Amino acid sequence: MKKCVLSILMAMSIVAVACAGESAKLKSETQVAEQNEEAQVESAFKQVNHIQVPATNIASPMDVNVILPESYATSEDKEYPVVYILHGYDGDYTSWLTLTEPKLDSLASHYDMIFVLPDGRDSWYWDAPADPKLKMESFFVEELVPYIDENYRTIADAKHRAITGLSMGGHGSLFLAMRHSDIWGSAGSMSGGVNINKPKWAKSWKMAQRLGSQAQYPQRWKDHTVITLVKNLKPGQLNITFDCGVDDFFIGVNRELHEEMLKYKIPHDYSERPGKHSHSYWKNSIRY
Repeated sequence: MKKCVLSILMAMSIVAVACAGESAKLKSETQVAEQNEEAQVESAFKQVNHIQVPATNIASPMDVNVILPESYATSEDKEYPVVYILHGYDGDYTSWLTLTEPKLDSLASHYDMIFVLPDGRDSWYWDAPADPKLKMESFFVEELVPYIDENYRTIADAKHRAITGLSMGGHGSLFLAMRHSDIWGSAGSMSGGVNINKPKWAKSWKMAQRLGSQAQYPQRWKDHTVITLVKNLKPGQLNITFDCGVDDFFIGVNRELHEEMLKYKIPHDYSERPGKHSHSYWKNSIRY
């Protein structure tokens, strides 16, 4: 009987050891699988994403770079503020990353924001009266912003949505925000062409192709420039900041815009710093 009991106990011990070994092996395999899955998610996550946004207001889908903060990959329920960053004349959706500030991904992570870099197509960000296939303002309002909000975890309100840009994009950002403060609650401009209604620029930067000639359509030119919109603003309607380098050819019109805002008592931040109309200036300016 004793031998029988001992045999049973030995058998049970062997089974227990075997089960423990299998359990440890299974646990180890599960941990490895989980680690591999996490690694795959991390490797699949890209901070800079090139997308194409469907369009009816412009001639073809728009190429856009969307820059995500690093936390986007791990904070699955978190929603983010969005900044739309516009390029200048003769640029495209890659210009900010290739010419101006390649480290925008670091800034997105630092400030925990999403950056959206669209392709302005030399449009000055208007609905072009002389070019029905270039309704850029309508595209932004009706198609681009809704697309971003539908496809990314954004905080989809004006308080958490901003827009800024350089040169032509500086004009575009203020133009769009002043006309659509229900969409963008904050707006900035760097070296912006904020008063294009000047005879010396009547044949510059494809503006006549978009608006018609300045001589033939003077009111149209007036209506499509930022400085004309100031009188329509209410104090506090927008958070506004803009700047320009003191050696920039747009310094005069930026000073005019500053004076116009003072005239109508529109709160804003305006600054001038050493610099020309250059990428080195904008690389510094974007942080402000």
